[in-house]
Amino acid sequence: MKARHFLLTLLSTAALLAAGTASAQQRPIRLIVPYAAGGPIDVTARVLAERVKDSLGTVIIDNKPGAGGNIGADAVAKAAPDGLTIGIAATATNAVNPWLYAKMPFNAATDFAPVTQMVRVPNVLVMNADTAQRLKINTLADLIAYAKANPGKLNYGSGGNGSAGHLAGEMFKKEAGIFAVHIPYNGGNPAQLALLSGQVDFNLDNLATAAPNIRSGKLKAIAVTTAQRSSALPEVPTVADTLKGFSIDTWWGLVAPAGTPPEVVAKLNHAFVAALDSPDTKTRFATLLAEPVASTPDQFGAFMKNELAKYEKVVKATGAKVD
Repeated sequence: MKARHFLLTLLSTAALLAAGTASAQQRPIRLIVPYAAGGPIDVTARVLAERVKDSLGTVIIDNKPGAGGNIGADAVAKAAPDGLTIGIAATATNAVNPWLYAKMPFNAATDFAPVTQMVRVPNVLVMNADTAQRLKINTLADLIAYAKANPGKLNYGSGGNGSAGHLAGEMFKKEAGIFAVHIPYNGGNPAQLALLSGQVDFNLDNLATAAPNIRSGKLKAIAVTTAQRSSALPEVPTVADTLKGFSIDTWWGLVAPAGTPPEVVAKLNHAFVAALDSPDTKTRFATLLAEPVASTPDQFGAFMKNELAKYEKVVKATGAKVD
């Protein structure tokens, strides 16, 4: 009887331990998106969360917008490094904001463990179609030549001081050796409306936002800012065709808190890279004019380091500050 009781106790204990282990394994992963629901970053995160559920289990999207993405990014940085909290790192949070904000709640260079890049979205230099026709500007070379012959006569709009459009515009001006007046608006939509109404001459906007008006003929696409042409606008040349080495785009990817064990990062990378490489993901992302970009943790880490250094120069050259 004692032996039978001992055996039952042992089996019961083993069952409880197994249940506890299974319960621990079934804990959902929280993926923090540092922007509001419904935008391109949020949509792509939800697509991937659905794709990895078979390999990683449930992934819950937790939107934490505010302070240009800093609130959500800080929540990732300060989370336990156990693989159960991951988040989005983006151009703003991990390359621009560290130079734009006088005080940052996290260190973009040291507080994250890279998992994989997710997406690249080209920016595009667009002009009001009527303005381009009136000024006889059909190419980037035409635009630069006009600006040099008429210093200060061209202006461009952006979603605000320190926004992606502002920084891209300043980088373009520097590389082209031209001067154009920057007119900041309170957000990307007002900046685009100003371009459509002819209040400004050109903008550097992300392709997803500009595409509908390019297709309708209201805006003329002059050049994309990525190193290679965009599959969404294959007929439009790159800025780099005229200004060698010019490359700037909008990107985001996945990170975990610094200190997350390498084997956990490797598991996350394997699952999300497989999701990014799936034909279904590529089709879904194409509707957002976003290109999936899978990478190793080391590759994404090196890429973010380079972007941080690049934007330090651009932001400091503009003198832009948020606080």
